[in-house]
Amino acid sequence: MTVPPAAPDPGLSPNGPASPAPAPRKSLRANTLIVMAGTLGSRLSGIVRQQIMNLFGNTLLDAFLVAVRIPNLLRELLAEGALVNSFIPVYKSLDEAGRRQLASAFSGVLIAVNLLLMAVGILAAPWIVDLLLAGTPNVDRALAIYMTQLVMPFLMLISLASVAMGLLNADEHFRESSFAPVAFNLAAIAALLLLPDTATWLAFGWLVGGVAQLLVQLPALRRFGLLPTPALMRHPALGRVLRQMAPFTLTAGARQILNVYVTRLLSNGQLFHQGTQAGYSNAEALFTMVNGLFVVSPALALFPRFSQYAAEKNWTEFRALTVQAIRTTTFLAAPMSALLVALAPYAVSLFNLRPGFDVPRFEAGAGILTGWALALVPWAVVTILLRTFYARERTRAAVLVSAAGFVLEVMLYRLLVPRLGLIGFGLSTTVSGVLMSAALIGMYHLKLGFPVRAVLAHLARVVPLAAGAGVLAWLVSHLMPAPGFIVPGMIGLAVAGSVGLGTYLVGALALRMPEVAGVLRRLRR
Repeated sequence: MTVPPAAPDPGLSPNGPASPAPAPRKSLRANTLIVMAGTLGSRLSGIVRQQIMNLFGNTLLDAFLVAVRIPNLLRELLAEGALVNSFIPVYKSLDEAGRRQLASAFSGVLIAVNLLLMAVGILAAPWIVDLLLAGTPNVDRALAIYMTQLVMPFLMLISLASVAMGLLNADEHFRESSFAPVAFNLAAIAALLLLPDTATWLAFGWLVGGVAQLLVQLPALRRFGLLPTPALMRHPALGRVLRQMAPFTLTAGARQILNVYVTRLLSNGQLFHQGTQAGYSNAEALFTMVNGLFVVSPALALFPRFSQYAAEKNWTEFRALTVQAIRTTTFLAAPMSALLVALAPYAVSLFNLRPGFDVPRFEAGAGILTGWALALVPWAVVTILLRTFYARERTRAAVLVSAAGFVLEVMLYRLLVPRLGLIGFGLSTTVSGVLMSAALIGMYHLKLGFPVRAVLAHLARVVPLAAGAGVLAWLVSHLMPAPGFIVPGMIGLAVAGSVGLGTYLVGALALRMPEVAGVLRRLRR
């Protein structure tokens, strides 16, 4: 595909660094496959962890899910998302000595901030939990406060693990960082199985997982000479990183307002039964598995290359990589979206290891997952396009669109969830994703030129093909045992899911789509 040429992006800072000396580049396909394999291992082990947690009663599990929501809200603000999207572009633009100094300075600042927030979180736990719970909650408030205080050190652990991940990813060492979440899940699973099912030990098991996620990355950092020595020191590039983090943190903050509102909705005893919080968590685990594997993994693997092209001002390759990323992620996300819509009850059944499962929890998970599945394709486009803005250090534009999108999503939740119930969550996310995609494409086009017609033509083939596969899977599912328990759930997913996915691949072959040819080449190897 030929992308029209465009002038260099005038929005890049004239004080930006000179392009570093070119280094041998690793295979994008190999990097993507490594990240996808790590994500798959992480999500599958996360499903096992979630299955074990679903053996707990609603009182304990709902309180725990509220408690871990708090460090999870903060970790996106300070660690995972903000770090990757702001640190890597600046880090990639420096020479080797500058990179080492920046890593030490940045890790020192991050540790200091995390220590402060951890202390505040422990002391202010009662007020924070009250912010998350509705006026008539279906969650045990006292238990949620106690567990919140226990899990707050997880914020420090995940922040340090994210620093390690950012350093490894910046140099395109994806193996250890991609499989670090697997270590978290395996350690947490061992703790859940070996320790008593009490509030104290459930929280302790979560901390054990955080320690494991950090420790497994340290040997790789040492081997590649990337292990930083945290220090509170100045560095010329530290200000650039913090300036990039500030708007991204604002965006993440807007998203966390949405998450707080969602938690309050789920804990509203007048709207939902006890166990809805756990059902939401089950749906979230499945959605993030699919989204992480087929959308976030390719985006994560491609981000250092986006940053490199931006540092070199190689806009022709930058645009070509953008189109390739959107085509690949939407080709993968579309059938998964359709199959999740059709088979959501069977997918949620995977968490029920006992025939006597909790019905309200099951129904909540299935309803929420059905709506969320519709959002996969638009959010695939959003995920890729946001990375292109962060790679060019143009965070302000991305922040405006993202913040507006999340505010809109809160408004849609307020409007749709009380009227439509559980499916209103997913419909709100879908509408927000479509509008954010349109806005980001328009802004991208103004600066670099965007082949809108080519992308729309691709989607015009992918989406109807996926919808047809989903309808066929839904029809086949009516011949399967009723969902609810894990055994019929696995049967329904295996049979109906295989029929739907096979139909999609056959149709893609008939349409001569290049993406399916690439998949088949990989399978032959």
